[in-house]
Order: sequence, then structure tokens, then C-alpha cells
Amino acid sequence: MATSDTPMTVGKPVPKDRRVRLALVGCGRISKSHFDALEKHKDRVELVAVCDTDPQALERAQRHMGAHAPGRPGAQAYSSLDELLARSDADVVVLATPSGLHSAQTIQVAQAGRHVVTEKPMATRWEDGKRMVEACDKAGVQLFVVKQNRLNPTVRLVKRAIARNRFGRIYTVTCNVFWTRPQEYYDSARWRGTWEFDGGAFMNQASHYVDLLDWLIGPVESVQAYTATLARRIEVEDTGVAAIRWRNGALGSINVTMLTYPKNLEGSVTILGEKGTVRLGGVAVNKIEHWEFADSDPEDDAKWQEASYQPSSIYGHGHTLYYDNVIKALRGEEPAETDGREGLRSLELLIAIYQSARDGRQVGLPLEY
Repeated sequence: MATSDTPMTVGKPVPKDRRVRLALVGCGRISKSHFDALEKHKDRVELVAVCDTDPQALERAQRHMGAHAPGRPGAQAYSSLDELLARSDADVVVLATPSGLHSAQTIQVAQAGRHVVTEKPMATRWEDGKRMVEACDKAGVQLFVVKQNRLNPTVRLVKRAIARNRFGRIYTVTCNVFWTRPQEYYDSARWRGTWEFDGGAFMNQASHYVDLLDWLIGPVESVQAYTATLARRIEVEDTGVAAIRWRNGALGSINVTMLTYPKNLEGSVTILGEKGTVRLGGVAVNKIEHWEFADSDPEDDAKWQEASYQPSSIYGHGHTLYYDNVIKALRGEEPAETDGREGLRSLELLIAIYQSARDGRQVGLPLEY
């Protein structure tokens, strides 16, 4: 059982002579990816608390972690974040809650002196995202934003090819997220499909792909977007398209729908450059379907076919590698790869897409000058 015997020291690295104590808030759809990743790091991480307002989700989480197994200590269950922060000695709190709650919860956790890991998107509003960063800075705690797709082996290989200038000048980039979410998915929770707590196909399902457009290709200069709610009974969009101009001169587009029949079809990024062409495909950028460059690189050219993998879900395998960086950053061994400011980059692009679709105009970035 977690206790409050050991006080948190705000802003100080977690000691290396013990495991990092972690609490998970939100035991829904994405929580399994966190549980599985933490199990792989059990020599360095201890899950001391789980929290959810849904008693059934909380019970499932406890069972998953073996909380009721004889002779094994389990994560203490809490029905509120207030109670968790008052009674748990967690070093870091992971927020896997509805997106619209991330901002207020991050600020609350930071003010309690705990580090924060938040799932995507970090917030549904631009101002909320900035407040999260400011609150963590003021409290002297670290803020991490989950961007696990950056760590997929296929994506990492493409990132390295770009860093080595194998494409030369990048001309065109196309990203497709052709998935399906039936009405039952949105009806499963009142917050799904709402502007306040969820966001639409861009903000929720395609969030990681919007992040890749910035992280792989570079800062965006402007966007022109259209969104529509074509089939689902929800507040937000189930389909959208956006034309993009990057600061490096490249042009491209992102096309998103949750209406693909009958199942998830494609999560892809295609890059066409002066000296190279690559297509990351599969259902979730898990396959390198085309890899061709004018100049050879024996090391990477021998790896591209091996980099492809079969995912167990659209979330990929990046959470395990992501937590490795979180643990090392908390111990002061290396910097955070996706901190709050890095999270703001993709949030800014998402907000620009929605502003463009709402106002029917081209929106330039950055949003603030």
C-alpha cells in the first residue's frame, strides 16, 4: 500500500538507490499500454497507485496488476486524484484521462510537488497547454508528454535518414490516417466525441501523426484545413483534410477519417525528396513499404526491411522505450525527449488546423509572434 511516509522533494531527481514510484490516473483504453510498458521496467519502476472514477475500470486495473494476488503488494486504488495526492507517495503521476482534463490535473499534480506524464494530446486548448508548462516550471517539476510513435523502429530509421540528409531537399509529404471508430465507440463514454474533453479525429486519433509531421519534416509555416462530421453522432469531426506548407518549402497534406469500412486500414507517411523516397505504411506506420535513395548507406539500407513489425494495436510498441527516457530523466541521467515545450509544438499545429477549418482561411504559425 502506498503511504505518505516519504515526502516528495520538489524539483530534485529521484534517487537511484530505489525504484521510481509511479501512479496512473485513468484506467481506460490506453492504460494497458502503460501497464505493459511498466512491467518491462519493474526493476526500476514501482506502480504504487491507480486511480479512476469508474469502479469497474479501477477493479480491472487492480486485477491486471495482480493487486489481489496472495503475497504480492499491489497498487493502492483511489477514486479521486485529490485522495491519491493526499495519501500516495508517488514521485510521478501519469495522466491517461480524457484530454480535456489534462490541463487542470497537471496543474494540480504539479502544485502537489509531483512530476507529470500526460497522454496525448497534452491539452485541447492552446492556452491550457501553456498553463501546464508554466505550472510545472513554477513548481520545479518535470512535465513529460507521451509521443511514443517517435520511438517505433520504422519511424526512427526514417528520422535518421532525414538527419543524414539522404532525402536532400524534401519536396512533398503525405500523411493518411484511415481508421474506423463506430458509433458504439463514441457512445461508450459521455466525454468521447466532445469538444470539451476529447477533440475530433485530428485531435484524438491522428494526434501522433500530426506530431510526426512536425518532428520529422520540421516547423510548419501555414495550414489550410477542412473538417466535417459525416456519419457519427458527435460534436466533433469524424473526417478532415489539411494542406500544409513547411518553412523549408515542402508542401504536403494530412487526410484523416474514422469512417473507413470495415476496419482500420492505414496509418502512413510518404516522403518524396530530391534524392530519396520513403513510405511508412501499415495500419500504424509499422511497415516500411518503400525505401529508395540515390546514395547508399550500407548500415541503414540493410535494416529497413527488418524494422517493420506487426503491432498488437494501433498504439505500437513505443511506450516501453518512452518510459526508459522518463525514468532516466527523473533520475537526472538524461534530458526528457518530449517535455512540455516539445508537446506544445504539435498542439500548436493541431490548434492551427482547427482554426483554419473553423474560419475558412489559411492560418500561419507560430500562433503567437
